[in-house]
This record gives sequence, C-alpha cells and structure tokens, in this order.
Amino acid sequence: MQRSEDWLRQARKDLNHARKASEGRDYEWACFSAQQAAEKAVKGLFQSLNREAWGHSVSKLLASLPEKSKADEELIEKAKQLDRHYIPTRYPNFHPEGAPMDYYTKNDALRAVKCAEEILGFCEGKGS
Repeated sequence: MQRSEDWLRQARKDLNHARKASEGRDYEWACFSAQQAAEKAVKGLFQSLNREAWGHSVSKLLASLPEKSKADEELIEKAKQLDRHYIPTRYPNFHPEGAPMDYYTKNDALRAVKCAEEILGFCEGKGS
C-alpha cells in the first residue's frame, strides 16, 4: 500500500505545530516538531519512490535516496542541524543540568522551522 501522501500530510501538520510552538515560546518543541516534519517528509518521499526508509536521522535518510532523487550537500547540512534536535529537545538527562526548555532559543526554533520547510519543499517536489 502506497502511503506517501499520509506521510506528507503529517509532515505538514508537524511543521505547522513547529511554527505555533515557536510563536508560543516553546522553542524546544518547535525544534523537535521541525525535526519530525522533515523526517516524515523524507519518509513520504521514500514511499512515493516505492522504497522503505528506516531510522530517524534526516541527513542519513536524505543521503540514502536513490540517485535520481538525491539531495545536495547544502540540504543535507540543514538536515544535520535538525538531527541535533531529536533527543536533547525532550530529555533533561541529555543536559548537564536543567531541562531542555532552558537550552533552546527563538533563533534555534526559527532556524529549525526554516530547515524543515526547505526539506519538505524538496520532498514534495521530488515525489512521483
């Protein structure tokens, strides 16, 4: 069963959540939601290409796309920025002290949303 549009719909919803979290000053959640949006967008692209995708690293997923759908290095670098938000945004024991909310800023959230927007746009443009 082909579920690429389901993945992309959820990616769009996660990206919208990231924007709202950023506006609400929930910067750690904005960063995590942006990472999730990008991950789901890439998994949707894999689905549209009738391929399986495993893992949570957006950069590794992008780098493993088939040749005709390859992402450039600049986009993979943006994905690496999002990869950094997968765990530290949610778990206090990642940091030496304090909670994730103590470590994330508005600029972090805005950058993460921008990266996710670009990755989602790329995936939507490459789908078959």
